[in-house]
Amino acid sequence: MKTAPAERSLRLDRIVAIAGTDLRQLRQARDFWMPMVLLGGIFFVFVPALLLGVISAAGEIEAVRQFSQTLEVLPQAAQEQIRGDTDAGRTSYALAVYLFAPLAVVVPLTISTAVGASTIVGERERGTGEFLAHAPVSVREIYLGKLAASLLPGYVTTLVGFAVYSVIVNTIVGPEVGGWFFPTPDWWLLMFWVVPPFLAITLSVVLRLSARVRSTAAAQQASGLVSLPLILLAYGQATGALFGTGASAVVVGAVAWLLAVLGLVRGASSVARARLLGVADES
Repeated sequence: MKTAPAERSLRLDRIVAIAGTDLRQLRQARDFWMPMVLLGGIFFVFVPALLLGVISAAGEIEAVRQFSQTLEVLPQAAQEQIRGDTDAGRTSYALAVYLFAPLAVVVPLTISTAVGASTIVGERERGTGEFLAHAPVSVREIYLGKLAASLLPGYVTTLVGFAVYSVIVNTIVGPEVGGWFFPTPDWWLLMFWVVPPFLAITLSVVLRLSARVRSTAAAQQASGLVSLPLILLAYGQATGALFGTGASAVVVGAVAWLLAVLGLVRGASSVARARLLGVADES
């Protein structure tokens, strides 16, 4: 029987090739990615446009005035940043900046977890695991390629949704608060400093689970149980970062990046080729 190739130094072209193969297969699986796109569309486009549009069209009604008064429960730092001279304007601003913000964490985590749960165990189910096991690539290159293929769909969907959401918010809410205002500085920090490490932390766990189970269904069930607490944690941290100050977002992101690096290093070093792909044990 052929032995697995010896581990070697990392090469970016091999990692890109592995990730590209997975992404091509994902693109062809419309029954898989269509629900993911629908998820992003609901959270970033349909719900915000509907809710913000209704509030702006309703104007100064009692329900809007009551909601505007409840903004006093927000932290003082958040209250001072709310813009608008009317109850409808202040309400729309608060919803756009604070209520929908954590969805920028939930959406990519949900999508990338679904992709990552099947990316390794799926090789065994498709019968391509042994071929990949004997390909001239190292385990770490396989791991990093699978990681990239899992991370990109969720994060790219979020960036596209973020851009569309920004246009919706500025178009509907902007006239109520004196012009285009979104993204705010805290949102920039959230999208490019806080979201990526939380995504990496979750995937470092999900990929290790995908390498150990025997079926995609089992991987998805196990990943759902593991990722749910991480999603809740990320949701809470994202909310706290926006309700606080820019400094708090920087600290949250720095801690998350540290945990992400540790998780990815441990994930890559603890998964052997045989365990990763389900072939015969290595000597």
